[in-house]
Amino acid sequence: MLAAGPLLFLFAFVALSVAFAATGTPADEIAAKVAALVPHTLLAVLACLGLGLLAVSSEVQRAWQLPPGAVLFGDLAIGALCGLALALVYIAWLAPLLVWLQRTVGDYVPPGSIRPALAGSLGVFFVANAMLAPLVEETLYRGVAIPMLGERYGPVAALVLSCLAFGLLHWAGGLWYMLLAGLVAGSCFAGLYHWRGGIVAPFAAHLVLNLVEFIDAAAARGDP
Repeated sequence: MLAAGPLLFLFAFVALSVAFAATGTPADEIAAKVAALVPHTLLAVLACLGLGLLAVSSEVQRAWQLPPGAVLFGDLAIGALCGLALALVYIAWLAPLLVWLQRTVGDYVPPGSIRPALAGSLGVFFVANAMLAPLVEETLYRGVAIPMLGERYGPVAALVLSCLAFGLLHWAGGLWYMLLAGLVAGSCFAGLYHWRGGIVAPFAAHLVLNLVEFIDAAAARGDP
């Protein structure tokens, strides 16, 4: 299941490219048309991953159980504050760093293309990124993956592998975006998971981060 997300993105982009080519779209316009459908692709991939979690429903149920002594609203507050701090760091420093790396070092996506692509379909992006992504991704990459990988490879390897898999899920945003997602956001969410002993705190952090990202994308498009 950790490999399913990146592979689904790859399949979707290839299928869309073939479909546009088959309908007579000029070759130099296909990439832009596929990029415009990134929010829709994200929604479809997350829906598939969510359905796939039904196959491990017992692990999902355990993932959402509060550990002994945990306070729900306390974990939500801690996660929300961490997510807000991460969002502000991303907007102020990491996003400009990302564009700088794309322009100076290079990338397989055009510099500065991520935010405009996400802002193209704000309604779909909100459902996918603000509603589904925190729930599905935290359940899979933290709540299910870390315990199962930990039983087999140990806690440190589980942390590293979950961050790598989470970063790989974001490969469509480019090399540097993938690294930032895995090393920064993935490490933050995994750290919250280990600190609080469950996925409530990382879920709240992920939710707040993605909400701020949505607001930033809306502002980039000039929406009120």
